[in-house]
Amino acid sequence: MIDIRALREDPARFREGARLKRIGVDIDRLLELDAARRELGAKVENLRAEQKKLAKETGPQIGKLSGQLKKAEGQERAKLEGEITALKSRPAVLKEEIHKIEAEMAAVEPELTALLLQVPMPADADVPVGTSSDDNVEISTWNPAWFDPKKDFTANKGFAARSHVDLIEQHGWADFGRGVKLAGSRSYVLIGDGARLHNAVLRYAMDFIGERGFVPVTVPVLVREEAMVGTGFFPGGREQAYHINETARQAPDEEHRLEAGATDTELRQEAATDTSRDLFLTGTGEVSLMGMRMGEILDEAELPLKLCTVSTCFRREAGAAGKDTAGLYRIHQFDKVEQVVICKADEAESRTLHREMIGIVEDFLKSLELPHRLLQCCTGDLGAKNADMVDVESWMPSRDSYGETHSASRLYDYQCRRLNMRYRAGGEGGKGQTAFCHSLNNTVAASPRILIPILEMYQNEDGSVTVPEVLRGYMGGVERIG
Repeated sequence: MIDIRALREDPARFREGARLKRIGVDIDRLLELDAARRELGAKVENLRAEQKKLAKETGPQIGKLSGQLKKAEGQERAKLEGEITALKSRPAVLKEEIHKIEAEMAAVEPELTALLLQVPMPADADVPVGTSSDDNVEISTWNPAWFDPKKDFTANKGFAARSHVDLIEQHGWADFGRGVKLAGSRSYVLIGDGARLHNAVLRYAMDFIGERGFVPVTVPVLVREEAMVGTGFFPGGREQAYHINETARQAPDEEHRLEAGATDTELRQEAATDTSRDLFLTGTGEVSLMGMRMGEILDEAELPLKLCTVSTCFRREAGAAGKDTAGLYRIHQFDKVEQVVICKADEAESRTLHREMIGIVEDFLKSLELPHRLLQCCTGDLGAKNADMVDVESWMPSRDSYGETHSASRLYDYQCRRLNMRYRAGGEGGKGQTAFCHSLNNTVAASPRILIPILEMYQNEDGSVTVPEVLRGYMGGVERIG
């Protein structure tokens, strides 16, 4: 969520930010609702101030008038009685006025909040302008000594490349048919050395990131809606998440509700709008790593907080019909080692940490000796929550191109505002002012997608696959599979 004060001060920046990200949001309507809420809030504050003043002054005034009333007669007595009645009724009148205005504020709040959640984080000024991933800019490439990018695979290896699908089918390392039978399209079952290699990569990635100061955490993959909203995956990405409708399953007894006077229409409306008990399958460990500290005030001394997890991830791949339907590239369920950093509200520190996180992934891929490149994402490919994002793509011979395997994001305070995650200056137990934290995240390894470049780049002419040296210890010392 963006800072509403920053929006008031410079709405043009946020209009342009939304335009460059190709995200439609009515900034003018948001400002109109914000002004209305602030005006109503000012009225409530004035009325509450009058309430306090009355609480101090009404008693003495009534006492004074009551003394005068004892001696008054005729019209003077009637006048004094009217003034006393007015004074006694004024607190109730004020209370009713406050309730009325608060009701008006409550009516404004849902639309205002919905619009605020739609406003994207403006891209940093040094992010290139573009409309889609086609406009992303290559930053750098890296290749192992045994791979010459100027030559094709055949020239490099001396034989034609098989795809990872061909290699898998040749050796029975996965069963796509039974995966589809179990769970539908884009599903698979890893078997034997396919499963061993998958787990080896994940274990190596967790050790690799742990050696670099990241604390391992196990997290739920089923989370409440507030975690998805807080991390910025809702409302914009709701169609990509799997929804567990616990609200309907745990709904109160309808017969009892009907006896209490609820109509059938009201029951249906409640079921459609009350998602307080619903759960969602996460598409990345980032959701839980960030969400577990929502609503907390951290001590400045514990920052930067560096966390990592390996978790099963779920994505519906809505809108991906017909894309990468074969193999392990675009699937509904996978496992991912994710790194997250929560730091102070300092842009320079955020940028430094971003570079460090990208460097860790570069070192990881270099240790696997996988050719890869860094891509600076353009404004149209950042998504709503990122101020900057760098994709890391690994070379995949079967695609005759690079394929995305990692993505490193810098979000500043966008997530932490939504999560209400702050830190207090002054160290442990400090009494300084609080500020919203900054956050960053990056993939360390997502498998089985990372198996595509490993299998294809390390294949041998007979169809066997040489196990990368750094993974052999996780494979029981095996040097070759297949």
